[in-house]
This record gives sequence, structure tokens and C-alpha cells, in this order.
Amino acid sequence: MIEVLMKQLNPSVLVLNQFAKPRSETGGTRHIELFDRLRGWRFRIIAGDRDLYTCRSFSTDEAGFTTVRVSHYERNDRRRILNWVSYCAGAVWVGLRCQRPNVIYASSPHMLTPLAGWMLSRLRRSRFVLEVRDLWRQSLVATGHLREGSVAHRLLSLLERWVYRRADHIVIVSDGWRPLLERDGVDPRRVTTISNGAEPDDFRPDQRYVPLRERVPVHGRLVVYAGAHGAANNVQAVLDAAAELPEHTFVLIGDGMEKARLVQEARSRGLSNLHFLDMLPKSELAGILNGADIGLHVLADLAVFRAGGSPNKLYDYLAAGVPVVTNVVGEPSSVARMSGAGIGVSPDSLADGIRELAGLNESQIASMRKNAVEYMRTHKSRTVQARRLQSVLDQQLRSNQTDAHPVIFALRR
Repeated sequence: MIEVLMKQLNPSVLVLNQFAKPRSETGGTRHIELFDRLRGWRFRIIAGDRDLYTCRSFSTDEAGFTTVRVSHYERNDRRRILNWVSYCAGAVWVGLRCQRPNVIYASSPHMLTPLAGWMLSRLRRSRFVLEVRDLWRQSLVATGHLREGSVAHRLLSLLERWVYRRADHIVIVSDGWRPLLERDGVDPRRVTTISNGAEPDDFRPDQRYVPLRERVPVHGRLVVYAGAHGAANNVQAVLDAAAELPEHTFVLIGDGMEKARLVQEARSRGLSNLHFLDMLPKSELAGILNGADIGLHVLADLAVFRAGGSPNKLYDYLAAGVPVVTNVVGEPSSVARMSGAGIGVSPDSLADGIRELAGLNESQIASMRKNAVEYMRTHKSRTVQARRLQSVLDQQLRSNQTDAHPVIFALRR
């Protein structure tokens, strides 16, 4: 009885996300920024020790963070699947050895992590919350890595639906995904949208870091792309825009499997107005991003992206007060428009959007910068989204307590 009461007073959640990052690292800091804002909950995030894009290993002593060793891979072959399996094995091992959590919160994109989360929830008698951060099956089809209707596609579909049915609650990052889950038989009452986002207070200028404008020679507007350099990211469109707009300066910050090719192409095309920077820790990027005039959010024109999305980098730009251009139709274009801080263009019109923003006067740019920060603070800040997460976890705790009532009654007797 004492153990049950202690857990009610001091609940805990175990978070499984292979690609989670601490604030001191580059990459996805969604979970540390959300769970660190909860009230009354203890949390522990279990992540893999290799970066998703560079595959380099890292370690951290940040509170609430645990890394497990994962295998190395360089291409999308069987070694990548072994990488996923090695993470799940390590996460289950840690999850079995730690104090029993009230909630297991397992996050995609790949579905082996939710599968490991479900197994842990059964072994530890915890509630199971599934977070869907990527339409994994649809993404594989859209990028040509999986043929729709194939045996592998059907098996993945069955796995997704199987995990959906066994989750006590499902978190998604975009409202546009709700119809897809409903078609897979998910009760909409079991779904909560917790968008990606960014905290404006985290994106104030930081004098500890070299300003962005001092890192490269700048002429005209300073246009920045900060994000992954992969095939689905369509960074090729940024190179094409830089070639069309030599009067402005373009900076690409990040890494990925396409970066080496993009660097070589920029050299061969003589794009002297385009500069590549390495990935930066989130804290450093946040401290210099407001030095840009225009932020670029680009993706390949794929049906899976049109279904909906919650792009981190778009929110980073807005939180830093940087006007944005996105070539992604749907939710990203709507956010750019509703914020009053950017525009959405068709997938092949990136240069036109940049040209339009670059032509605004300083008063108009200042107004857009203000609009961007106000929109993020009101709608998409980590603080706002953490309140939604708090509601989800508190509801699971209440369900846990209801399940525990027979146990308490028996002890009293």
C-alpha cells in the first residue's frame, strides 16, 4: 500500500526515443524540453548514443537523460535495422532495471521502439502512451524505399495497427494525421495532438557565440537553412534559389547523407554566395539564429508531407523572430500565413518567395519579426505544448489509480 501511495504522490514516466537529444547536442530536443516543463512528474529519457544524421556517437550527463549503445550503420540496409534492434534491446534492459514507472511513453519514427515500449509496459504493469512523430510507413513508400502493397508494406501496416490498438493513448504532432489514424481504426478520443514547437525565450541573442553575420561574408539579405541535408529535405531547392538570387547570401547549417554531394555541386556551380556550416548544438543555434533575415523551410514534394506535419525548423525560425518562406503546402504554409511572419509558395517557387520577402522594407521586416515571436509564445511554445502533455499523463495516472483501487482495498482488509 505504501508503494502505491508513493507512486501517486511522485509519479514517473519512462520515455523511449532512440533519436532524442539533450540540449547540449544537435538534433531533436523535443522531449527534454517538454518533459522538463512538467509539474509533479519525474522523467527519464532513454536515447541511442548515435546521431541520426552523422551517426557519430555522443554521451551526456544531463539530468533525466540515459543513452544506450547502438550499432553503427552508414546506409539504409540491414545494418540500419540492426541499429534499431540494438536500441530497443538496450532500452528494454534499462527499463527493466529502473524503478517501475507509472507510464511508458514510446516514440516513433520506426515502430520497433513503440513495440519495445508496449512490451515494457506489460512487464512493468505501466500505462502505455504511443507517440507518432512520423508517418513511417507512408514515408517509406513516398521515398521509394518500400512498394505499396508489397509483403513488407502489408506487414508494417499490420504492425502499426497492432500497436495502435494496444496503446492506452496516442500522441500525434499534427492534426492532419487524425483521419489517417481513424482509417486504421483508432478511436479519436484516444488521440491528442502535441505539436512540435520552440520556446521564444530560448532564442534570444547570446553573446557567448560568434554572431551568424560574422561567420560568413554577407551581402544583401542573409538567408538561412538550418536542418537535415537528406533526400527528403530537398536542400537542392536552396542551391537552385541561391543560383537564381546571387545578390543575397545563403547559409546552410546542418548535416546529412546528401551534404557531401551538395557541397560538391555548389562548388561546381560556382555558388560563391552560398556557405555551408556544420551542425550546431541547439543552444548555440538558438543564440545566433536571429541574425538571419529569412529562414527557409523546404521539403520534397511528397504526398506524405501534404497530409500534415509539424516542422521543428519552421518553429525555430519563428521563435527566433526570423521571417520564413516554406515550399511545403498544407500545415507549414498555414502556419507561415497565420503567424503573419512568412509566406508559403509552391514546391518549385522557393526563389520567388525569397525575392518577395527580401523586397520588404525594414519596418515591414520588424513587424514580421514581432508577429513571429508572439505567434510562437501564444500557440506553439514548448510551454503551451507541455500543458497538453501534462493533461495526457495526468489522465493516465488517474486511470492507473482506478486500476489500483482493488489492490488498495485488499490491503486495507
